[in-house]
Formats: sequence, C-alpha cells, structure tokens
Amino acid sequence: MKIKTLDHVALWVADRDRISDFLTRHVGMHVIDRTEAFTLVGSDARRGKLTLFAAEGERAVGPLAHVGLRVRDLDHALSALPSGTEIELREDGSALFEVAEGLRIGLVEDSGVDYDIHHVTLRVPDPDESFKELLGYGFGADDGKLVVGNSYVELVPGGDGAEPERPLLNHIALLVDSAEDHIQEAKQRGLEIADIKDAENTYAVFIWGPDRVKLEYVEHKESFSLV
Repeated sequence: MKIKTLDHVALWVADRDRISDFLTRHVGMHVIDRTEAFTLVGSDARRGKLTLFAAEGERAVGPLAHVGLRVRDLDHALSALPSGTEIELREDGSALFEVAEGLRIGLVEDSGVDYDIHHVTLRVPDPDESFKELLGYGFGADDGKLVVGNSYVELVPGGDGAEPERPLLNHIALLVDSAEDHIQEAKQRGLEIADIKDAENTYAVFIWGPDRVKLEYVEHKESFSLV
C-alpha cells in the first residue's frame, strides 16, 4: 500500500452547519462542497480537509482525540477565534480548543499551507501494537509517528478499541494513485473491506483498520475539480 498524503478526516455530526460556520469564520477554511449528505470544508481542496456527514443524535468522541492543523503564525490564528474560547496551550507549543460535539482542533505553528492537516491524534488501548499493525496499511514511521506525506498520525493510550454506537469519527482518508490497486491488495491480504465507492471526482475503497478505525484509500480522478 502506497499513501501519498492525508486527504481528509470524515466525521459524523448532528449540526454540520454550526461546525462549518465556525471553521469558515474562525479557522481559515471555506466550504468546498455541500450535498444533502455532507459538507466538505478546508483551506484548499487538494490539501487536508474535514468532511462533516449529517447524523442524528449525540456523538461519542471514541478514538478521535483531536485533529491538528498547521498555521504559519499561531498567534494570528488564535486571535481569529471567538472571544472566550477555552484554549489549552500544550508543552509542545500547540494550542487545542473544542469546536462543538466533541470535535477538538489543534493549531500547530509550522511551514506549509495554512489550515492544512498537520496530524491526527487517536486514542487506542495499545499504541505500540496498533503502531506496528498500521505500518502494514501503508503508513511510514519516523520518530515514533505514523507518517502520511507531510502529515502524521499520533497514537496515545485510551479507549477500549470498540466502535462506539454513534461515533464522531467516520473515517480517515488517505490519498493514493490507484484505488483499484488497493482493492486488490486488500483482497489478497484478506483485509476487511467496508465499502467501495465510485463517485464523480473520486474512486475509493474503505478498509477496517486496527481498533475499528476505518481507513479510506481514495484516488482523485482526472475530473477532480473541487476548489
């Protein structure tokens, strides 16, 4: 499996308009696409994005601790947040805050495209074991992190590895050159395929990874025209 970069993080949320409004007003994103089923937001359609799927009922945070976004000027990014936002300043220099429905966003000062996904932090029962397993799903390894292009996935202790009845996290999407190659690879290895979707702009296979975290291997078609 050969991953190019982290394409998006997909969430189940009860009020996607509330969340997308916050992200577009205060977190440097814009609405890239909106359908009856989901709202896609990001600073660049070809960079890391958030997909907000409409769902009913209160969501369980489950394995998703937070999504980290890179910004070139952290102080400027924090000044764009609403007055009264509770901000957790961490020892590594990043800043965390909650948007709504358990979705926590981290801001990390780093070079690159503002508000691109810098990292995703997941809570898992056994980080060392999950780390080893995920190396077989196309992730690289660097200094204890699961590398995905210029982003990474961080594993921290927590949770029981069971999928919540109403999870916040839908899936993590990884950009690849060929979804078909990953379909065949998954079949040959006996991996659990959750779904295969052939959409207007993308072709993708969804695979259940360790700790019941769903991974999407998505190919952008030549017709990909989102902005």
